[in-house]
Amino acid sequence: MTPPQVVATRQPRPTHTRQGAAPHAPMVTPDAGGYAREMGVHQLRVVVEAEDYEKAVAFFRDVVGLPVEETYSSDGGAEVTILGAGRATLEIANPAQKDLIDDVEVGRHVAPKIRLAFQVDDTPGMTDRLVGAGAELVAPPTVTPWHSLNSRLEVAAGLHVTLFAEGTDAY
Repeated sequence: MTPPQVVATRQPRPTHTRQGAAPHAPMVTPDAGGYAREMGVHQLRVVVEAEDYEKAVAFFRDVVGLPVEETYSSDGGAEVTILGAGRATLEIANPAQKDLIDDVEVGRHVAPKIRLAFQVDDTPGMTDRLVGAGAELVAPPTVTPWHSLNSRLEVAAGLHVTLFAEGTDAY
């Protein structure tokens, strides 16, 4: 069977690097059809092993509100659910920064090496929602020195989560 032919409907874009990009930033190169294609990472996934898989999926899907993008089941009972979380970033912090964030949000050093952070519209409301669904409040909504409103929770799968709303409208 011959695969269907794809016909491009967009105009080719010029090849260039991103403005202000670091020396090793991904390059944009033309593909076989002359269209620009970025070479590099297109998605970030944080992969979490959860002993209580159904509870963790329900918490992040139904309580946090992350939509299901994909689900897979395999032999031996293996299951995975991939939930969308809007824009993803990988924030790499040295130990001093990790300690600073713990001090600002919680007042003591508590976070494991991996912590999730979700930007939300209403930190107090979302905090109440998560606590109502079984999350443990580690620190209530707190105004940070950089003018965001952050709370810290321990949630399903033993993860620490920061909820944050940016700017003065956040509180």
